Amino acid sequence: MADTAAPPNLFARAIGAAPLILFAAMLAFIATQAPNFLTLLTFTLILEQALPVVLVCAGLSFVVMAGGDDVVSGGIDLSIPATAVLAAGITAQWLSQDGTLIVALLLAFGASLGVGLINAILVTRIGVSPLLSTLSMFVAVVGVNNLVTASRRINVDDPFIVWLRDGSVAGIPVGIPIVAAIVLVLWHVAHRTRFGLNMQAVGGNRDAAEVSGLDTRMLQGASFLLAALTGFLASLFVLARGSGSSPGVEDNLLLEMVLATFLGAAFSPRRVVTLWGAVLGALLVAAITLGFKSMGVNVFWLGLIKGALILAVVAFGALANRGR
Repeated sequence: MADTAAPPNLFARAIGAAPLILFAAMLAFIATQAPNFLTLLTFTLILEQALPVVLVCAGLSFVVMAGGDDVVSGGIDLSIPATAVLAAGITAQWLSQDGTLIVALLLAFGASLGVGLINAILVTRIGVSPLLSTLSMFVAVVGVNNLVTASRRINVDDPFIVWLRDGSVAGIPVGIPIVAAIVLVLWHVAHRTRFGLNMQAVGGNRDAAEVSGLDTRMLQGASFLLAALTGFLASLFVLARGSGSSPGVEDNLLLEMVLATFLGAAFSPRRVVTLWGAVLGALLVAAITLGFKSMGVNVFWLGLIKGALILAVVAFGALANRGR
């Protein structure tokens, strides 16, 4: 009996590791084509470029952990990038009218939590599919942002945003330790608190969680609020990276969030989405993006490559599940 079970498990492991092998091969190819890729400066640039993606991936990982890793009936939140862009747009618009940063951030924070609350109500109270609900919210929130910003670029030169962009601590760009600290706090919430463990229990087996007395709707709803919070935090680095608010940023952020989060499942022995896996996936995606840009690959080809990689990662994940 053990011998008959071994081949499928071996097949599942091989297929599950395929996304990492694919990315490793792409990085090796980039390293041969871009001689300056394997340098400390490039590594620092990768970390800087990955900061907003790391935060939205962390938010998505909470939603997946609370709702399950089935992208149709389980946990998914496609509205997080739009939330980040809306918060960035509100902040930029307020600052452009000579408003104070504190008020701008409070308005952006309130709008972000509003998006998370609507998602939570639609999914846990009304019963709308998370995929359809958050995809609809993505479109709606992008529309609201276009109204707020009049679909124009808004430059931001606020000292705090400039500090996030140009500041450093011991020679390290200041955004890197800030995001690292945020990720550590989120990891503690997910894995070292009763709330986080209960939330993972809901995503692992909702029926068992309900039998044990957990409020599954509250826990899943809270994951959408946490995701919205990470969207708000990511907006600060969207503003810093782009020196302001620009239309269209949400599309690329969405592609990178989905790709990185589900690529990160390959780092898990059980091939499930985890917080650390999502963070590592974000770094890999940032490395691939920066590498191809350094090779002079057209931005439109980059979108095609990322879309193809998403299909490959999802397909390998489905094959691995079938193998198990």
